[in-house]
Amino acid sequence: MDLFLKGFYALAVLCAVLFLWTRAALPPSTDAAFNAFQRTYLIVYLMAMGGDWLQGPHVYALYESYGMTTEQIDILFVAGFGSSMILGTIVGSFADKYGRRTNCILYGILYSGACITKHFGNFWILMLGRLLGGAATSMLYSAFESWLVYEHHKRGFDNNLLGNIFSLGVLGNSVVAILAGLVAQKFADSFGFVAPFDVSMVVLLSMVVVIVATWTENYGDQSTNVSHSFQTALKTIRQDPKVLCLGLIQSLFEGAMYCFVLEWTPTLSVVSEPKPDGSGVVTTHMDIPHGHIFAAFMVSLMIGSSLFKLLDKYTSVESFMRVILLTAAISLTIPIIYQGNQLFIFIGFLVFETCVGIFWPSMGTMRGKYVAEETRATTMNIFRIPLNMIVVVILLQHLSRDSIYIACVVFLLGAALFQHWLYRMSSIQSPSKHDVDQTQALLFEENTPTEKQRLDGNMELV
Repeated sequence: MDLFLKGFYALAVLCAVLFLWTRAALPPSTDAAFNAFQRTYLIVYLMAMGGDWLQGPHVYALYESYGMTTEQIDILFVAGFGSSMILGTIVGSFADKYGRRTNCILYGILYSGACITKHFGNFWILMLGRLLGGAATSMLYSAFESWLVYEHHKRGFDNNLLGNIFSLGVLGNSVVAILAGLVAQKFADSFGFVAPFDVSMVVLLSMVVVIVATWTENYGDQSTNVSHSFQTALKTIRQDPKVLCLGLIQSLFEGAMYCFVLEWTPTLSVVSEPKPDGSGVVTTHMDIPHGHIFAAFMVSLMIGSSLFKLLDKYTSVESFMRVILLTAAISLTIPIIYQGNQLFIFIGFLVFETCVGIFWPSMGTMRGKYVAEETRATTMNIFRIPLNMIVVVILLQHLSRDSIYIACVVFLLGAALFQHWLYRMSSIQSPSKHDVDQTQALLFEENTPTEKQRLDGNMELV
């Protein structure tokens, strides 16, 4: 049994233990309305993520099968990130003005269009698909969360339950990713590299049907135009240091994460072993079981989502994320210090993926507290501009592997510093979680239902 498969089995046992422990220590909500709302959101969100995961494993292989050169493939990938960077800010403003539900539906339609382009071996048609996919990806990481946070507050649910939804989203997303990888491989083996994209299109269009049938619409500031919404979001980022910190933390962490996604395969493929005569080391390249490694990474994400529940129960997100970001930085020093040591590097990567599993629900929780409702989707997409810029620059510079990991460590250390700044501001300016909940309860008892809804959506900003 290879190293990676042993790691997967060990992590699966640990994940199961943690999942059962958190279920016992943190029993699920008994609020039937909240449970129905949570279920409605997670079904749609996991279908949206499933449509994305189904496409990931075979994009590069499909381009190669069409005879695209390495340079052409690099250009196509850069176009996808560039599209997300430029068009993402525009579609984010559309979500705030014209509706988050509408934007989620548009995500399914645009990404389905990108799947159709994969049937053609023409560079420019594939380029159109990358542009559509880039715009859709921005919607995936902003409109769905914006819809969730608004509806959660509008319906008067306990603010502390929002983190639980984000945690379950990460847990479910990890399971969906593993299943999507298996399904994509099965269809690719049976019908060719384009088949997984057809399956993805079916999932995405089914998601659109579910949204139409089960979701209500909500908005940011409908009275303003797209340009003004963008300017308002930028003004908020400049004037509110907590929002600025969130944007920098997200961009730096996700920039490091995307660089890691590009580099983990070649890093684990290189193995250094001592020469038989003891005169030095010899470096060899070996085939690695990508499926086993990917599955281990996804289980690590699930472990992270369970750890988030425990950490959030006993301390504030602003506090524990400082340690998580510092741990992530240390984990990516391993491939720099122990080059060619497959065991140590694999362990370091598993620690990093666990930090990613904690990062996602933590960021969602903090954005729910600090990002203004009126321009939430616009603000979140502005956060993605430096993220995509980081990835594009690294793709175009053709940096050495060590240089990329050093950059990742610097990004993560920077994120940890900004997280510490955010923690200091939250400690000084904000009351405790208990005090906020008590204040909300008193205010809601004294106000009309209309005022109650308004306060529920904005209390976290007070």
